[in-house]
Amino acid sequence: MNKYKATITIKLKKGVLNPEGRTIKRALEFLGYKDIEEVNTYKMIDIILNGESEEEVYEKVDEMCKKLLANPVIHDYFIEVEKLH
Repeated sequence: MNKYKATITIKLKKGVLNPEGRTIKRALEFLGYKDIEEVNTYKMIDIILNGESEEEVYEKVDEMCKKLLANPVIHDYFIEVEKLH
């Protein structure tokens, strides 16, 4: 077995309201940053796990995303897998 790190980036789908991003935008404007058009927030999760191959780890993590980590109705997610030494 090899050790891998999977990084999952979860973001809201296009068209879904992002109240956190809107709040940050307003706060930045209050601080004088008036030229900001949009602020988007993302969630990143790192998972260290064992597996036989990057493909196997990717499939496991994809299943985790579908079952728990991301809501497919409102989220898109991206998975990066790297082998640890």
